[in-house]
Amino acid sequence: MAVTLETPLAKVLGPKTATGMAEQLGLHTVRHLLRHYPRRYARRGEQADLADVQVGDRVTVLAQVRSVTTRPMRNRRGSLTEVVVGDGSGRMKLVFFNHRHAHLKVNAWGMFAGTVGEYRGEKQFAHPDMHLIDASDDDTDWARALVPIYPASKDVSSWVIQKSIRLLVGGGGGFGDLVEDPLPEEIRVRHGLLPLAAALLDIHRPTTTEDVERAEHRLKWDEALTLQLTLAARRRAAALEPGTARPRKAGGLLDAVDAALPFALTDGQRAVGEELAAELDRDQPMHRLLQGEVGSGKTVVALRAMAQVVDAGGQAALLAPTEVLAAQHARGIRALLGPLGRAGELDGDPAGTRVTLLTGSLRTAARREARAEVAEGRAGIVVGTHALLQEGVEFADLGLVVVDEQHRFGVEQRDALRAKGSRPPHVLVMTATPIPRTVAMTVYGDLEISTLRQLPSGRGGVTSSVVPVVEKPAWLDRAWVRLREEIAAGRQAYVVCPRIGDSPDDKAGPDDEPEDADGAPAEEEGRSDRRPPLAVLDVAEILRSGPLAGLRLDVLHGRMTPEEKDAVMRAFAAGEIDVLVATTVVEVGVDVPNATVMVVMDADRFGVSQLHQLRGRVARGAHAGLCLLVTEAPSSSPTGQRLAAVASTSDGFELARLDLETRREGDVLGAAQSGRRSGIKLLSLLADEELIAGARAEATALLSTDRGLADHPGLAAEVAALASDERAEWLEKA
Repeated sequence: MAVTLETPLAKVLGPKTATGMAEQLGLHTVRHLLRHYPRRYARRGEQADLADVQVGDRVTVLAQVRSVTTRPMRNRRGSLTEVVVGDGSGRMKLVFFNHRHAHLKVNAWGMFAGTVGEYRGEKQFAHPDMHLIDASDDDTDWARALVPIYPASKDVSSWVIQKSIRLLVGGGGGFGDLVEDPLPEEIRVRHGLLPLAAALLDIHRPTTTEDVERAEHRLKWDEALTLQLTLAARRRAAALEPGTARPRKAGGLLDAVDAALPFALTDGQRAVGEELAAELDRDQPMHRLLQGEVGSGKTVVALRAMAQVVDAGGQAALLAPTEVLAAQHARGIRALLGPLGRAGELDGDPAGTRVTLLTGSLRTAARREARAEVAEGRAGIVVGTHALLQEGVEFADLGLVVVDEQHRFGVEQRDALRAKGSRPPHVLVMTATPIPRTVAMTVYGDLEISTLRQLPSGRGGVTSSVVPVVEKPAWLDRAWVRLREEIAAGRQAYVVCPRIGDSPDDKAGPDDEPEDADGAPAEEEGRSDRRPPLAVLDVAEILRSGPLAGLRLDVLHGRMTPEEKDAVMRAFAAGEIDVLVATTVVEVGVDVPNATVMVVMDADRFGVSQLHQLRGRVARGAHAGLCLLVTEAPSSSPTGQRLAAVASTSDGFELARLDLETRREGDVLGAAQSGRRSGIKLLSLLADEELIAGARAEATALLSTDRGLADHPGLAAEVAALASDERAEWLEKA
């Protein structure tokens, strides 16, 4: 049988092994298996794996048998076999109940896989999977200097993967015929890259660490170039779309917005505004990402763009991630426009437009009326949640789509709203989560990028501190005293908790982010001794009867009805509530200038970017703010150091890099949201910045020719494979 990269693994490995690889590792074809790279490499007696493994880890270790002891069990029938193994730097005990394993001999080397447990202070594996290595057996890689350790599963071990790959690569003789190199020769030579067959051989059967480094460099190029070609193709396709120019009109709604603003625009807002105005004036649709620090005024920039489109006869739709934020946007825009936002009403200005709110919780009559206003063109500015994407929502002339908090939406949702225009509308997506350059090039590579760094003048600024309650319990008491001092001075405060509470399953509401939603590091995952996260309803009761007794306190979370949430937010904004105990429903967009204190309970349950977003809710007025990060994590732990880093800087771009360093990169790229494997296996978005930039330049150059990829069928096939492969999941959901 002729084997190709697309050959199903069942035809090469047999149905049993292939089924395990497909179901547990997502490997279906020869291509998938060859691109399943080792996680690391073992070297006999020269590594410190056993010294490094932690309880709860599922790991594979290479170690030597030091002792074997079998004895009867004391409290029940049967025998207990204890095997001590070591690797030159650490030791671990293997425990077998009623299995003597006579083939385990002292001095034998083997690979042992399982979940690390602990008994009486000593690490151990209970009934691990194992593969003893026979140095005289030519069918093993033992003679090689480095032994690859692969990402594995319970039923598909690293050594099964190793043997399966060896069937394909063999001694390397005919391997080159199986692997066709898609990379153009001139690009490979220009960047000093290995041929693909040589790179795959070296990644799976290396002799030296230099072999691994050269192979990884070539394979990273494959990942980066394929992704950048896909993104560049999206950019080219977008540039060819026929759009509608929406030129600026003097004396219209935009001039009214500028006149009504109670503050002067920053230089950054003006510069980005001019950039957007020029793009809206073209008949090619704008595709732009506006990123900016928390509180930098992105919404005002977006509103001015929407006003320009309305002046030109079109409609603008603002898609918000939560009903709380959508309602706030609609309320704020209406207040700013005054009579110009109430056209058709008794006190409305006929020269203005209507601002219509459309959410899933609207009652039937209100929803019917809102849809009619949108379909008939009476509503020039439409603000809504996912309800805007539903069938039955039609626009008269959709000219601009604004997506707020882009990280909460996928490309497919953005495109679903764009499709409601008779011609492709302009698109502006916004995020207050600053994006490192390489992430932007990789994840948002189909968009042009504008950045707002300058904060409006008159902001008080936020001071952040970590409150380590285990090490310094008195600090939490002082935190509540400090909060009361701010309330006594006429200010307001938030207390944020990771969970709602008061429910058997404690499910979050539609506006709440799940626990650890933005990627709090996985160091705590799997810990059975970790208490449940603190809950809004529980903490609110404790505070009411304890340290905050006598203050006006209320709660806000995603399980409340939209009317309840709106009423609470209105009361808080009006100063009728002193302390708002909430989930992360307040994370984005909520704007109460009088709020100056935020206490984040169980701050270690949140990721870096989410903490930065949360503290951006305070000090939005002239008064200085305070953010207190309460945690039980030791200050010396990685979590404690992460929180200290958040407290030490307010630079969102610096924190974004920290976030990327402390999180699994696949999660950053969207694999966590999609539940699928990430297409990025080797590429590091921070360490490989120059490589990604080089791949982007090569991709742009390849597609700028008249023939595009027509002369490079191998590359075209890789791009097509990405479009149909699971890897497209994260690209589309990024």
